[in-house]
Amino acid sequence: MPTRLTKKPWTVMVYMAGDNSLDPEGVQDLKEMKKVGSTDTLNIVAQFDRAAGHVARRYYLRKGGIVTGDAVDSLGAVNTGDPKCLSDFIQWGVKNYPADHYLLVLWNHGQGWDDTDIYADERHRNLRRIATGPIRHALFHAPVRRSLEHVGSNKIAKAILLDDNAKDFLDNLEMKKVMAGAAKLLKRKLDILGMDACLMSMAEVGYQIRDSADYTVGSEQTEPGEGWPYHTILGVLAKNPAMTPRDLSALIVDKYLASYGNAEGVTQSACDLSKGGALATAVAGLAAALNASLSESASRQRILSVRNQVQSYDVPDNIDLVDFCSLLAKAGADAATKTACQHVVQAVKSAYVMAQGSKGADVKHSNGVAIYFPLRSVSPLYAGLDFNKKTGWDAFLKAYLKIIRSR
Repeated sequence: MPTRLTKKPWTVMVYMAGDNSLDPEGVQDLKEMKKVGSTDTLNIVAQFDRAAGHVARRYYLRKGGIVTGDAVDSLGAVNTGDPKCLSDFIQWGVKNYPADHYLLVLWNHGQGWDDTDIYADERHRNLRRIATGPIRHALFHAPVRRSLEHVGSNKIAKAILLDDNAKDFLDNLEMKKVMAGAAKLLKRKLDILGMDACLMSMAEVGYQIRDSADYTVGSEQTEPGEGWPYHTILGVLAKNPAMTPRDLSALIVDKYLASYGNAEGVTQSACDLSKGGALATAVAGLAAALNASLSESASRQRILSVRNQVQSYDVPDNIDLVDFCSLLAKAGADAATKTACQHVVQAVKSAYVMAQGSKGADVKHSNGVAIYFPLRSVSPLYAGLDFNKKTGWDAFLKAYLKIIRSR
């Protein structure tokens, strides 16, 4: 058993919501973690909720041996989409494996900002989910306690910390509360929130937890089922325990990209949340400029043309923020819009996104952070996000889509 309450430089806590199609990948990722294992300077702990027929367990992972030999607690059946379940795991990790720095990884399916309840049909109509396409790491939910308000065209592929048994997942409002609780527990911000899940590097997601974490690491695009290469990331950290949170965030990006070929079409980025306020202010300026320009037919046509060209992802409503602004500025936008675009690009590239990269022709215009820009209608759930309240982004989206759809 580990020697507890000995403070180490780093504790890595991996919260694995595997009660879904990703169960086999979870088994493999635990084995990857065990290739390195905890050391005198590094704690590696995990909670793994598996698919039906298995109980959830907590692990203190050591090098070599079998995974079950590292189990330190059996939890029985749990609901990984319940915010209390995640909060309990964080409290357990911090109490029993104290460290100077913490990396919390949320491991599962993810849908970025989108809090659409993908389980509503199953609960209300008792329908069986049908998985389509290749397995990808996709993370968050509208709680089952909320009635269905909006269902998008890609509902099967969406959500973070999905629990297929409990029909529950974690939404961004709940995530904000969980992360605030973690910061209160630590008496400071969490060093890194890593999201080994799809579509989580969005301006809306980062802004929601800006007061509770220093850095996020996540992907604009969906992730392959293999997710992060834990053995290479943890191997470097074990050899360099003095690594700063900023450096570790950048390392995760580098090792993730290196683990895939161009054919995979992958992205990964690390964001400095202390710069999130400046980014939101720049986006607010962009929203105001775009709104003002909608009265001109040429401007509307220009926005439509850029929206049709811009870098988007497996959920088409997500677009790369920098690519959108760069294309718009080059397309002959009016002076106010062009200046606003320049401010957004500067806020992202010089401050907010501090490490990023992509592989594959389909994602080559990625710059590290996505934003919501739907093609048909604006989800009513979007209005509740902190980012939207700060920027008024949905006011522009609604005005633009009303004009375009009324043609």
